[in-house]
Amino acid sequence: MNSLLDTINSPADMRALPRAQLRGLADELRAYLLDTVSKTGGHLSSNLGTVELTVALHYVFNTPDDRLVWDVGHQTYPHKILTGRRERMDTLRQFGGLSGFPRRDESPYDTFGTAHSSTSISAALGMALAARQKGEDRHAVAIIGDGAMSAGMAFEALNNAGVHDDCRLLVVLNDNDMSISPPVGALNRYLAQLMSGRFYASARNVGKHVLSVAPPLLELAKRFESHAKGMVVPATLFENFGFNYIGPIDGHDLESLIPTLENIKNLMENGSGPQFLHVVTKKGQGYKLAEVDPIAYHGPGKFDPAMGLQKSMVPARQTFTQVFGTWLCDMAEHDPRLVGITPAMREGSGMVEFHKRFPGRYHDVGIAEQHAVTFAAGMACEGLKPVVAIYSTFLQRGYDQLIHDVALQNLPVVFALDRAGLVGADGATHAGAYDIPYLRCIPNMGIACPADERECRKLLSSAFAQDHPVAVRYPRGAGAGVEPEAGLEPLPFGKGEIRREGSGVAILAFGPLLYPALLAAEKLGCTVLNMRWVKPMDTALLLQVAAAHEALVTIEEGAVMGGAGSAVGEALQAAGMVKPVLHLGLNDSFTEHGEHAQLLALQGLDAAGIEASIRARFPALLN
Repeated sequence: MNSLLDTINSPADMRALPRAQLRGLADELRAYLLDTVSKTGGHLSSNLGTVELTVALHYVFNTPDDRLVWDVGHQTYPHKILTGRRERMDTLRQFGGLSGFPRRDESPYDTFGTAHSSTSISAALGMALAARQKGEDRHAVAIIGDGAMSAGMAFEALNNAGVHDDCRLLVVLNDNDMSISPPVGALNRYLAQLMSGRFYASARNVGKHVLSVAPPLLELAKRFESHAKGMVVPATLFENFGFNYIGPIDGHDLESLIPTLENIKNLMENGSGPQFLHVVTKKGQGYKLAEVDPIAYHGPGKFDPAMGLQKSMVPARQTFTQVFGTWLCDMAEHDPRLVGITPAMREGSGMVEFHKRFPGRYHDVGIAEQHAVTFAAGMACEGLKPVVAIYSTFLQRGYDQLIHDVALQNLPVVFALDRAGLVGADGATHAGAYDIPYLRCIPNMGIACPADERECRKLLSSAFAQDHPVAVRYPRGAGAGVEPEAGLEPLPFGKGEIRREGSGVAILAFGPLLYPALLAAEKLGCTVLNMRWVKPMDTALLLQVAAAHEALVTIEEGAVMGGAGSAVGEALQAAGMVKPVLHLGLNDSFTEHGEHAQLLALQGLDAAGIEASIRARFPALLN
């Protein structure tokens, strides 16, 4: 006998169901979600928390004609399952398979591609106003989490939206950091339906009309309404932006969600202006282990749902992130000036232990990368030594602040750039492909590229010792397995080393690709340099090696255009030295999601690919 979920191949199929069957559908959807993610890995807690909300949105709104815009998009697995991709969930986050985030080229129901936070309200507002201009009868709904609401971009969009009284925009705040006790939940259900109903809206409009002839009474009524609502809901902030605030309501209660959304839809169609619905959900809902520890189950790999995550699943070798976390604590113990800053990535950036040991020197500024960079600049102005732990792809969001507030003032801020290079299953949105090009063009910046875990620790110390901004870029996951030394001794600033003596061709490696380069060089008889620094470039070493070899090869896990190889070419040109140079790195395209090793091989950046490229370019110069 087929399950109810098996009959749903599109939201239209679901909208044909009686409302009484939706609870059962949601239960099946949650069970299917847990089963599939446990086999592929991926975001779990956030998706378990949005099952009912997803069902309700697709049931009430005529998707895809009505636009659903998901913020970040790491909570859209239920959405994917209900929109015709159920049978492909076993390919999730694998090469050639479904993305872990919304993608416009994957489905017409994915109305806006995303994976970085706080973009949904801006995009949905753009869609709503475009529909108005084109005379199209459609709604736009932004679904944003409480964490993403901390970003300035979200408030910029709210500020802009509030002046458009006639746009059909709904912002759904998915608040999963609160809990609603049953009595409060029941009260909020009633209030939400009442406040979103026509009677309430009509009463407000009639009251305003009647009292408009007596401005003092109208002002008194407005204040009374505001304070009365404020006693049960945090409405004032969003209503001051020009939104009609409704909620909070239980985001797992379909009997509350659906009538409320239907009432809101009617308000939108009656020209009541932008609407704001506050729903409260629980991360990991329906799977007890994820409910208890939603952080651990935020993005797990494959696991047995009956057993949960096992300690044996932890990698045996230290990751670069762990190396950074240990160094941060050790350097903080050594230097009281050190402060650690993160834009809402405490766990991902390896700062849990630092937070525990140095709470007064730990600053999580929320999803606010621009603020994080300028906040660090302010601290540096006062003699502190800020270390900003941030993913390479997220530092892009604070680029103006990096130039204007840090580099222009030549402030000693260390940027610990995690996830530099390819990131595997998260794909193009999270790949740290561009940090070398966008950093090395900035005056006063230094850029270090550790080849392994030991160098990572030492180069972090080198960066911290400088009196100007320095970025240390390192990849996700473990490296070559070179155990870090316990001390805080730095490596020389701006100096590389020769790792293998050869002839004919010299390979200049930047970062962890040193190790596949060494493997390739064994077969080719090449010299190999561990450059360590993109900026300042070790020009003396470069020119020395260039003079002794017929050709050069540069290798980096970053964009070739404007990257470390380009810096080598510029240095040779400045010295008046002409040498053939082969640049190997990430090509001029967005790299899809898949296993990291597989993606490197596809880019020709594994040992075999490096060897093949060099043989093809310089066959006469090899052994």
